[in-house]
Amino acid sequence: MAQKAINNAELGNAPPQPIDLHLFVFDRVLHPELFQHFANHWVAQGRYHADIWIIGLSHVVTVTSGRGCLTELLARESDVLPTRGVLTRFRLKGERDHERKTPDGWNYLVSTQVETMGEALYKSVHHDLLRHTEKRGWFQSYDQWAEGDLVPFTYIDHEARDREFHVHAFHAYPQEWTLVKTQSIIELPD
Repeated sequence: MAQKAINNAELGNAPPQPIDLHLFVFDRVLHPELFQHFANHWVAQGRYHADIWIIGLSHVVTVTSGRGCLTELLARESDVLPTRGVLTRFRLKGERDHERKTPDGWNYLVSTQVETMGEALYKSVHHDLLRHTEKRGWFQSYDQWAEGDLVPFTYIDHEARDREFHVHAFHAYPQEWTLVKTQSIIELPD
């Protein structure tokens, strides 16, 4: 578990709001200087490696194999992002499943959910997720964005299989009683 408290001097920008989030898929690596990194993780698995960047209440996941790669980005559409290599782009709203096959053989599957709850249910889910982060995955809290007793956080868990990389990401927005969830599978070409 990786956790780091960021103070307001290190903050830079305010976090994206759940209503502003879009999911992007690129057929290329994104430049790290485009983002404010709160945590970086690296996973090596036989035929590929994965870079996971926690960039506030959002994330970047890049899976690279040989000369090919696929990148998932959760960010605001208004952020300064490259236009070259965009395979998919859509606003996160409600629930959505999406699949994209690339011409060079990569397959990307994602299930997204933006869920706004009542206060009692949200608090229960928030605490349950916090307990789960103690067992596995990567956790990043944002004390500087807290307004009350619940702290916004990002929690990312993964499973590295031989030919596919699974990512489960949770971004908690306590002020809005909202949880943004993505479950992604990035499959390598044959």
